[in-house]
Amino acid sequence: MTHDAPQGVHGSRMSGGLVIALVSALSFGLSGAVGRGLLDAGWSSGAVTLVRVGLGAAIVLPIGVRALHGRWHLLRRSAGTVVAYGVLGVAGAQFCYFSAIQYMQVGPALMIEYTGPAAVVVWMWLRHGQRPSRLTFAGAAVAGVGLVLVLDVVSGTDVSLVGVLWALGAMVGLAAYFVISGSHDNGLPPMSLAAGGLVVGGVLLGVLGLVGLLPMTGTTADAVYDGRAVDWWVPLVVLGVFSAAVAYVTGIEASRRLGSRLASFVGLTEVLAAVAFAWLLLDELPGPLQLAGGVLVLAGVVVVKLGEQDVAAVVDRPEPTPA
Repeated sequence: MTHDAPQGVHGSRMSGGLVIALVSALSFGLSGAVGRGLLDAGWSSGAVTLVRVGLGAAIVLPIGVRALHGRWHLLRRSAGTVVAYGVLGVAGAQFCYFSAIQYMQVGPALMIEYTGPAAVVVWMWLRHGQRPSRLTFAGAAVAGVGLVLVLDVVSGTDVSLVGVLWALGAMVGLAAYFVISGSHDNGLPPMSLAAGGLVVGGVLLGVLGLVGLLPMTGTTADAVYDGRAVDWWVPLVVLGVFSAAVAYVTGIEASRRLGSRLASFVGLTEVLAAVAFAWLLLDELPGPLQLAGGVLVLAGVVVVKLGEQDVAAVVDRPEPTPA
């Protein structure tokens, strides 16, 4: 009996997962350039984040409820997971990142946050015994070097200890996002988990705003992108629809198809997407070192993918039958 059909299904699922992961990375990467126009117009980072998460929750919630098909016991059983996802993966990562860039430059803060995929590898190793292959280690190293070049931190900057601690908090949130997204134990449909997490995250951000920990300031002034003014509500809709609703739903689906570890490294392409959108919308052209770093990041993702296949082959290898 052959196993061509299952292998074909697995390959199709892997290919589809990679495409979905790239869609998620592109959607997340759009947020920086779009949000920059609002921040320059007078919006606070807290207000932009709250509207982004809140609008995303409003879009995904009806779909998430429908996806449950009345299986409310799944939501009750996974309440802790949904809260953790909303607090850490949605609100926590965003709040810690915006707090970090109050004390340090954006590049170093983002570099620290994007050590999250390495944290995922360590977590999967310690918690589930999934020891990374040598190729996975090599891919992580190559991608890490690429990120250093993409973020242009090789010139050296003064780093604040407080900022580093906040950025490490953002890293924990990012790692939690990938780990929780890739878990199949809760049985929640991706739409339902995304909806629950966005609602929890939006409520938490709203509370932080009410108590004054997260400044909330907005304006109806036009946002400007590469010299072109657009109405203030347009970038908010883009952030809510694409950088929240689409990004989180596709991110969960990709993690379930690829696994937390591989999905987290494919998610590194978000940095490349952010650089590309900054070029298109803000006329911030990447330098040669950043472009070279982008090639290294992609190469690292490919190597990690090969390493994941080796690990899967070992895990799926049947035990020898006693004679």
